[in-house]
Amino acid sequence: MWDYSDKVKEHFFEPRNAGVLEGANGVGDVGSISCGDALRLMLKVEPETDVILDAHFQTFGCGSAIASSSALTEMIKGKTLDEALKVSNQDIADYLDGLPPEKMHCSVMGREALQAAVANYRGEVWSDDHEEGALVCKCFAIDAVLIEDTIRANNLCSVQDVTNYTKAGGGCSSCHEGIEEILVKVMVERGETFKPGVDKKAEVAPTGMTNLQRIRKIEAVLESVRPQLKRDGGDIELVDVDGKTIYVNMTGACAGCQMEALTLQGIQQKLMEELKEFIKIVPTKTGALTRAMK
Repeated sequence: MWDYSDKVKEHFFEPRNAGVLEGANGVGDVGSISCGDALRLMLKVEPETDVILDAHFQTFGCGSAIASSSALTEMIKGKTLDEALKVSNQDIADYLDGLPPEKMHCSVMGREALQAAVANYRGEVWSDDHEEGALVCKCFAIDAVLIEDTIRANNLCSVQDVTNYTKAGGGCSSCHEGIEEILVKVMVERGETFKPGVDKKAEVAPTGMTNLQRIRKIEAVLESVRPQLKRDGGDIELVDVDGKTIYVNMTGACAGCQMEALTLQGIQQKLMEELKEFIKIVPTKTGALTRAMK
């Protein structure tokens, strides 16, 4: 899986400034539990100087979200609001001696929470509400503005980069075309050409595998999650692989479970990490037969 730095582990196992901050006069809320990540950043600001005297956080998320939030509170204490706002998501990652690419969205969420908290303190309106038509990724409610700003701020070059930094495109993958359009726009401004399927930052293309190797890797991923599913009385089996679409059959307690979509989303993310490509996982008992009859 992911390689975490010692500093990330330290801030995860022993987070700084976690919990409610009494007397906070600036509060920023970003994300949502339904999307898997939520963060509340609380600031205590000295009105006369605009210096951040203290900062606390509460988060619902993974270890990287906890570590990023912990690091952010340490970084901004003692700074003025304007100085704190200069802290970028890359600064947060650097403070932690790096984050896995797939977890960079946690540092982006921290930066947004800071912006929201400062706006709240200043009596300004900060909102991640989306203008009609601007929503790109419906799975994680990510809009075009956030995607474009993140591409610019971090010099992103691929759909995989965008997913790593914002989570957009990490669900059903139907928004990949919209993400590519934004990439084309921003990269043209930089004098670059967008090349689908190529991660320029890593300077590699998706790894080439034979169909048999690919199927075996898919089966290995499903096998790795099977024990957890069986503990809950369920299971998963591979039905068919059709290009970038992987058909599976959820059985036992997993079939029709209220958590089925969330479970499949996690398995899909794991498959994308192992295959180094974007795929879509589809639950079906008749997928192969239906397509064979077309």
